[in-house]
This record gives sequence, structure tokens and C-alpha cells, in this order.
Amino acid sequence: MTTASALARLLRPVAGLPPDMSVADVADRLLTPEHKAFLSLPIVDGAGRPLGLVSRTTLQDIFMQRFGRDLRGRHPVREVMNPRPLTVSLDTSLEDAAKQITGQLKYPITEDFILVDQQGLYQGLGTVLDLLKAMEARIAQRNGVLRKALVELKESQTQLVQSEKMASLGQMVAGVAHELNTPLGYVKNNVQLLRELTTPLFELAAAQAALADCLADPQCDEARLASALETAASARQAAAPELLADDLNQLFGDTLYGLEQIAELVVGLKNFARLDRAMSEEVDINECIRSALVIARNSIKDKAEVVLLLGDLPRIPCAPSQINQVLLNLFTNAAQAIDGFGQVLVKSWADDGAVFISVQDNGRGMPPQVLSKIFDPFFTTKPVGQGTGLGLSISFKIIQDHGGQIRVASEPGRGTRFLIRLPRPETAVAITELQRSA
Repeated sequence: MTTASALARLLRPVAGLPPDMSVADVADRLLTPEHKAFLSLPIVDGAGRPLGLVSRTTLQDIFMQRFGRDLRGRHPVREVMNPRPLTVSLDTSLEDAAKQITGQLKYPITEDFILVDQQGLYQGLGTVLDLLKAMEARIAQRNGVLRKALVELKESQTQLVQSEKMASLGQMVAGVAHELNTPLGYVKNNVQLLRELTTPLFELAAAQAALADCLADPQCDEARLASALETAASARQAAAPELLADDLNQLFGDTLYGLEQIAELVVGLKNFARLDRAMSEEVDINECIRSALVIARNSIKDKAEVVLLLGDLPRIPCAPSQINQVLLNLFTNAAQAIDGFGQVLVKSWADDGAVFISVQDNGRGMPPQVLSKIFDPFFTTKPVGQGTGLGLSISFKIIQDHGGQIRVASEPGRGTRFLIRLPRPETAVAITELQRSA
């Protein structure tokens, strides 16, 4: 639909009246059924150009006066018309027409508005009510489009967050593989040692079984018995079971420890990669910190020492995998900001209103022009192909969606500190109730 046709739909084809028509005749015309819906009637000259509008209110004021009809009824209508009516061109857009009319409109509304063509010739009347209805329909239509766009945007945002999460996870795969290979390696070595250590035991068991068979056999002669005894004694000396217990216990302990490390990595990967359905799970944020550090371990261990100062925290409702994603991003960024070998200090504490997480490094730091942009989407100081520029932007949005805040302070040469604040449930409820009562 073009802007002209949108406004043309509001046009009412009311015939224009000549300026010499009497006031009384115009008043009678307004009382006819076809004109009762209008607040005014147009006055048009012989060439079709609008001269003005005569309103129902003006005529009522005249005829409510004593002898008003007798005194003014025969006068030409040009004497009582409004010579400067609201006039709108048909090629004006609906929005511009609404601005033009509402900008000149007087209250209470006592007149309609005139619609003209490009040559300024009268085409018909428009009513303010019709215009408002058309604008309401247009706004409703656009609201529908905006609602649809908002739904699509939220879906895209969810996919973007998950894509960035998986991209971050992809960068960790090599490191996690190394972390898995280390315990797998000594678990494998321990199993091989167990095989070597238990082989003499099986040989001892076989020799003792042969000796027992010989002793139980009445036909076993002395030579056979002596051979069985000698074989059993040699097998026992080779197995040395009294020395084996400590070795076996140590091997079993090391093997179980390696398997626990593997299980910890697998659980960490599972928690990091999964999608959260709702922020209703009560979580200890310290567990999120430890889980994220497990995933980031290989990226950090050759770059920095991690110092943990974790306080006692209340459990708060949140999406743990999303918090893990934020923490993983902060930990890896901290390690990447360090030249040589440094320190990453991770602290957590709580007060009556919130839970706090601080991640501080002693790396390169950032100048003010970089610091002001770090939460902007697609902004990155990393070389092409090494960063998407979405990590901190998505982290900011995740913390914001949790009702929290993330702030940063940095100084070149001294390092950077990120501070996360997550509200406790009772605080969030109190803020919501306060906003509702305001």
C-alpha cells in the first residue's frame, strides 16, 4: 500500500458548498442524514479550490442566539466559515498527516479536515476519528511486526550465546584432551604394572595347586613331590606376596585418583556445554568457579598461578552453565593477558544483598580507549581468527539477564580486575516489589 492510497482510504466524498450559500441553508444541510456524521462542511469556489470550513459548533452558536436565524440566516456562509481550515494533501503519508493535523488541532475538536490533490483542488473530507483509527491500526500492525522481530531476535540471541559457548569450548578441546591424556597415561601405566605384578601371583597359585594335587595323590612319588615343592618355593620367592601389598595399594590409589580426574573433566564439560531451561536451580557459585577452572586448567597452568580465596556463599537461583561460560571467558582472558608467568586471583564473598566474584590478573592491562569498548559486540584486540569479539559482550548480557552487574577496572602494566555482582533472591524480590509500588 502506498502512502497516498493509505490516506485516500480516509477520504469522505462530501460535495463542496459555494461561498454564497446562505448560513441557514448550510445549517439545514448539516441536519440531513448523509451529513450528520460530520462536524463541518467544506466551502469551495467555482474552480474547485477549498475556501474554508463551516462548523456545526459555529452554526449552533448563531442559531442559539435570540433571533439568530432571522438576523444571520440569510447571510452568505463565507462570513462565518473558518478561512484557515486543516488541509492535507492526498500524497502525504499517514504518519505525516497525523503529525500535521495533531500539531494544528484545537480542543475540543469541532471541525473535520480537508483533503486536496497535488494541484490543491478539493477532493473530500477526512475525520479526525478515522485518522486516529487508521493510525491505531498501523501501530498495531507495526507492533505485531516488532513482536515477531523481538521473538526472532531472542531466538537468534540464544543461538548466538550457544554458538559462542561452543566456540569457546572448541578452543578448550585441545587443552582438555591433554588434561584427559595425563591421567589416562598413568592409569594405563598402572594397569600394565598391575599385570606385571600379578603374573607371578598366578604362577604361584598354579604351583601351589600342583603341589596340593601331588599331596592328595597316593601315587605321587618322592621325585614328583620334591619337584612340586621346589617349583612352589621358587614361585613364592618370585612373587614375594609380603612385599606386594604396599605396591598394589599405591597402584590402586593412583589409578582411582586418575579416574576421578577424568570423571571431573567429563562432568565439567557436560555442565559447560548443556543448555539451561530456566534460572530456577539453586547453585553454589563456588562450584561454578571450580568447574570453570577445571575446563580452563590447561590454558592457565603454563601462564599463571591461580590463587583461590573463596568465601562461604548462599545458594542462589541461576543458570549454572551460563555462569560457567562467563567465568571461563574471564579466566582464559586473564591468562592471555599475562606475559611470561603471572597470577590470577579469584575471590568470592557475599553480603546481605548479593554474591560477588572477583577475577584479577597482573597482566598487561588495558588503556582507557580499549577499556571503554570491551563489552561492545565484535570488538577484540586479538589477531584475526583468534577471537570473535563476542565473549565479553555475551558475558555482560548473561549477567544482566540474571539481574546482576559486571564491572571492570584496568591499568596498563598493572593488570585488570573484573567484578561480578549477582543479587540474592530476597533482594531481587524486594526490588521487584519496590518497582511495582513506584
